[in-house]
Amino acid sequence: MKKYTYTEKKDTRSGFGAGLHEAGKRNENVVALCADLKGSLKMDDFANEFPDRYIQVGIAEANMIGMAAGLTIGGKIPFTGTFANFSTGRVYDQIRQSVAYSNKNVKICASHAGLTLGEDGATHQILEDIGLMKMLPGMTVINPCDYNQTKAATLAILDYEGPVYLRFGRPSVPIFTPADQDFQIGKAWMVNEGKDVTIIATGHMVWKAIEAGEELEKLGIDAEIINIHTIKPLDEEAILKSVQKTGCVVTAEEHNKFGGLGESVARLLSTQFPAPQEFVAVNDSFGESGTPDELMTKYGLDTVNIVEAAQAVLKRKK
Repeated sequence: MKKYTYTEKKDTRSGFGAGLHEAGKRNENVVALCADLKGSLKMDDFANEFPDRYIQVGIAEANMIGMAAGLTIGGKIPFTGTFANFSTGRVYDQIRQSVAYSNKNVKICASHAGLTLGEDGATHQILEDIGLMKMLPGMTVINPCDYNQTKAATLAILDYEGPVYLRFGRPSVPIFTPADQDFQIGKAWMVNEGKDVTIIATGHMVWKAIEAGEELEKLGIDAEIINIHTIKPLDEEAILKSVQKTGCVVTAEEHNKFGGLGESVARLLSTQFPAPQEFVAVNDSFGESGTPDELMTKYGLDTVNIVEAAQAVLKRKK
């Protein structure tokens, strides 16, 4: 098992804030729109340096999406910012009609996704946003794993033409990817090569998968771990190559088991290479108030759950 260490924990939303600020420096057409959550989205540096390119829309998310779509017509590159729940569920019609259907170059940037929003509770903890976004034709869906990767992803979507949903979160998580990484949209990152079981993880669950890989190594199980930061387009080649080698797979995501990464992998395998699969995801329920760690444990999104899923899928393979 390849060893990963870290010296610092930081929230992925801060990676977005840093990436947005750098994007503003690189391209004068970058415009940021925020729905009254500038501090939460870490958009302060951009707003302070480029006040003429920052639009505080207020608590009017649908209007924000419409404005962003309109700005693209004049050649601007709009980055919208609010919580994931408000970025998707509240404005789905506007995204579908004004952004996706029209193929507008809007970057929908969503913080506080999943259970790790924590104490704000079920009304804010959207667990179906990946499904909502990946079903829209032409929409790219990205869910990076740490601060560095989120910053790199933010800069990568600057140069990508077309609508993007960029998902990140609130809690501080280990920084373990390189600061100078080459983030390639649609290309998986091989975290660890192994031969017994494939573990495919996204977002905050990638570090959990690394911890699970270390525990599995103690049990004599050699896990191959893949970071799928881009859920759509899916790196089908990387997934098939891995599962054809190991013969079984575990998917891990901070999302409902319906509509997320796991279902995308299952669709691929069912048509190309049927293999046993176990899902580590929220089991078709809403969340609740609690600390991020408490919620991840209660809803089965912890390191031990990945270990148990790997053991279960190995039995099915045999």
